[in-house]
Amino acid sequence: MNSINRRSVLLAGLGVAGAGALAACSNGSGSGSGNALVNPSGSAVAAADKKRTSTGRQQKLTLTAAPAMIDLGGGVMPKTWAFDGRTPGKEVRLSVGDALVAELSNQLPNKTTTSIHWHGIALRNDMDGVPPATQTAVRAGSTFTYRFIADAPGTYFFHPHIGVQLDRGLYAPLIVEDPKETLDYDDEWVVLLDDWVDGVTGTPDEVFAELKHGMGGMDMGASSSPSSGGMDGHDMGDMGGMDMSGDSASPSPTASPSSGGMSMKFMLMGAQSDLLGGDAGDVKYPHHLINGRVATDPDIYTGKPGKKVRLRIINAGSDTAYRVALGDHKLTITHTDGFPVQHQEVDALLVGMGERYDILVTLGDGVFPLVALAEGKNANGLALVRTGSGSKPSVTVRPKELDGMIMTASQLQAADDVRLKSAKTDVTHQIKLTGSMTKYNWAINGRPFDMNDPEANPILIEEGQRVRLDFVNGTDMWHPMHLHGHTYQLGGSGPRKDTAIVLPKKELSVFFDADNPGQWMLHCHNAYHGEAGMMASVAYQA
Repeated sequence: MNSINRRSVLLAGLGVAGAGALAACSNGSGSGSGNALVNPSGSAVAAADKKRTSTGRQQKLTLTAAPAMIDLGGGVMPKTWAFDGRTPGKEVRLSVGDALVAELSNQLPNKTTTSIHWHGIALRNDMDGVPPATQTAVRAGSTFTYRFIADAPGTYFFHPHIGVQLDRGLYAPLIVEDPKETLDYDDEWVVLLDDWVDGVTGTPDEVFAELKHGMGGMDMGASSSPSSGGMDGHDMGDMGGMDMSGDSASPSPTASPSSGGMSMKFMLMGAQSDLLGGDAGDVKYPHHLINGRVATDPDIYTGKPGKKVRLRIINAGSDTAYRVALGDHKLTITHTDGFPVQHQEVDALLVGMGERYDILVTLGDGVFPLVALAEGKNANGLALVRTGSGSKPSVTVRPKELDGMIMTASQLQAADDVRLKSAKTDVTHQIKLTGSMTKYNWAINGRPFDMNDPEANPILIEEGQRVRLDFVNGTDMWHPMHLHGHTYQLGGSGPRKDTAIVLPKKELSVFFDADNPGQWMLHCHNAYHGEAGMMASVAYQA
């Protein structure tokens, strides 16, 4: 069964269970593995949770997921799904050790189930928001309350973990403040980046339905000879900048007979990036947003010259990496994915889906463009920094910094106080990233994740182990690989992260300590690759 059918059948079955009750995984049987797995709400999870440092304070809120017409500026007012009628959702901010008590009220249409995943937070397993592995999906008309202690400071965000709901408007920043913060700055600006399709050219479900046909059945005429490499990663070098999106002046987006009847409304061709090792992405988005605003009507940060501002940059997108720069300014990177790094001054930085970066910038005098270039896609998001007089830059402004010193995570070093202590590796797992655009069969180790049996084929670890994951990307596309419930270190001294870009035909080794028992998703944070099956469970043995 394809992914959509698998999921809809599964969730229909789960609908009869009480919201929030654990799904079939909770027997801890480890189906298909012959190993008993830690139950997501079992005693090992509770014991680990008791060790978390708590302030005793609680912050309570209700998040209502419902249809909404939102204003993206410039007259763009799509219908989407959002938390409490706004995108991004309202920022949630707490201090280290505080407990978040968040009631999710599902008011989505058509009996649509949902959940909330607290991206990057090392929380207790049964609050991770991943149906069916850690909870039953929350049925329409029902509520579920997430309760967890946030015991690591940093820049995080939250979003659903069902289908391709990530590519709608259901996301918001989550900031965990450190009362012992050593960074010196005058103000903060949270910057959320997003690629937007919903309610403009179609829905994410329509995008996925088109993508999952793959490109194997396409008759592209003479240019699709065997020498074109079978289009495995749709590295369409010999197709030029072919625009098949349907929103240009090209012929009708509906497929011609020669394309085998396949619609090409959403699929992006010819998106190329050296930084990403070739093919930059699958989907053509009509808008790229910064803080929920289109480039023609940007969000504006107002400050004073000479002030030092902390930017918390979050890529909440589904298929787009962004190259970010602030015109006429240097950026000092201080954190990635919530954890401090040795400070690095750069002109621009590359942010993959699910990644976060904190940077410090000392503001100049005037009006400056903050540009999020959609890497390889010839489009951008725009916001403005205004500290004085000056004219508004053009929508397509390209600050010279975008072509200056560009930082990626692999070039950073962990700050001394968060670097993993030297230890012998207890277990090594090879994580082969497999699949292609030809069949849209994205998977880990050649096996797409089975939503009907989330305990099948787990990547087994034990509490207390030092774990090494060797990502081996055999595909022609880049993948931002996200591990739930943990942060890993890139190599021996690289940054601590929970989401890292693995370039095509490359390998990346990461290390982490198995200190948070449960069953945790490891997946590509391209929403469409993950939904197609590039997902696995990193499961603790009972």
